[in-house]
Amino acid sequence: MSLQTPPRLLELAGQSLVRNEALVMPPLEELPVELFPSLFMEAFNGRRGEILKAMVQAWPFSCLPLGSLMKTPDLEILRVVLEGLDVLLTQKVHPRRWILQVLDLRNVDKNFWVVGSEAMTHACLPNAMNKRKTVKSCPSMGRQQPWKVFIDLCLEERPLDEFLTYLFLWVKQRKDLVHLCCTKLSIFAMRIQKIRTVLRMVDLDCIQVVEVNCNWKLSMLARFAPYLGEMSNLQKLLLLQIYVSNLEKKDRFIAQFTTQFRKLDHLQRLYMNSVSFLEGHLDQVFRCLKTPLETLSITNCLLSESDLRDLSQCPSISQLKNLVLSGITLSDFSPEPLHLLLEKVAATLQTLDLNECGITDTQLAVILPALSRCTQLTTLSFCGNHISKATLENVLRHTHRLSELSLELYDIPLESYSAGGTICWRKLAQFRAELRQILKDLQQPKRILFSTVLCPRCGRSEFYGLDLGQCCCSLPA
Repeated sequence: MSLQTPPRLLELAGQSLVRNEALVMPPLEELPVELFPSLFMEAFNGRRGEILKAMVQAWPFSCLPLGSLMKTPDLEILRVVLEGLDVLLTQKVHPRRWILQVLDLRNVDKNFWVVGSEAMTHACLPNAMNKRKTVKSCPSMGRQQPWKVFIDLCLEERPLDEFLTYLFLWVKQRKDLVHLCCTKLSIFAMRIQKIRTVLRMVDLDCIQVVEVNCNWKLSMLARFAPYLGEMSNLQKLLLLQIYVSNLEKKDRFIAQFTTQFRKLDHLQRLYMNSVSFLEGHLDQVFRCLKTPLETLSITNCLLSESDLRDLSQCPSISQLKNLVLSGITLSDFSPEPLHLLLEKVAATLQTLDLNECGITDTQLAVILPALSRCTQLTTLSFCGNHISKATLENVLRHTHRLSELSLELYDIPLESYSAGGTICWRKLAQFRAELRQILKDLQQPKRILFSTVLCPRCGRSEFYGLDLGQCCCSLPA
């Protein structure tokens, strides 16, 4: 008997039961637990509403990961499932095997529905569902509400769709019985009044990820800040496209926003891209942080030299694993603040991205000693910094000592360009040969790639690897 036979038998059994609804309904609670996922999928795909409703009432697991079955929000399926939950909510005597606690509308648990998968097998073990991560991801699980509905919210300028409107109304009408838990909140465009209305529907303690990407004024961010401060379990914050109007009271609004960081005890990852108020105020942000960050990404922002110095002295960056400063112009700065920053994070740093910073040969020479002490570094990205061949060779002689470093990304050195600014393929070939010899002498098996190389055959601009001996379309070296 092949290993594929058991899941195939379950599929056939599910198809047979779904086709004969009269047989399914009476003995549903007596069906083997391991048959429920495949049977539910069969009823879901066949849009057999009455069977789905009955299966919700008899569901033998603590979580129903419905979101991973729906490729897009499906109002009809949602309505059927909620009707099944309503039956349970109104029952004084629940089914014998009733342990359902969570309806998960997020697309996070696809493996549960794969017939014969380890996830499905584990779910069918006694008490397995009580230990599922999905159930544990809400900090208010110990409260009195017996039902939790998990969802990720994406707020855009257009009105809420029928799916969310129906769900919000259903939850509102059962607010003493149902807890709506949003773990990820993405705001792409919406007036603050509508955002407030949505946030009143969810428990802000549950939100773990917030993404704001809607070209807000700083004043709008300040109005949103009090809600941010209530997200006490927030782990990841992304701010994109925040600009300052000339008429805004900049200092007051910055203070209203940054003081909320004092309440975020679990923040680990902070991303800020094209945030225009940071220059001269970076210390205010990090002064309010209470816990060490794991990831810090500041990209395409204006910073002052003093900002970088303040950052190097901030306690919350002492345990950074990932540091991204891409698009921060450093060419006119003293290299000392960056040197101090790398020294501060040398013991823990794993990923360093200094793309498009305009770092010069002289600056790089100063920071190299600190870089060579980043013993946990696995990835170094240094594209967009036009350095000489001699400096690049010096960098590689330093980085070869980093045993964990497996990927390095650089620009083609300046000497490989012609007077007109285009790549000279003859010079590039000579450089590659010289660098191969250097790496051979250093016994360095790392993957080193160079960006912005236009392939003369296919015309694409891609990374060009010394170790591959070919470009994007396998052009011979």
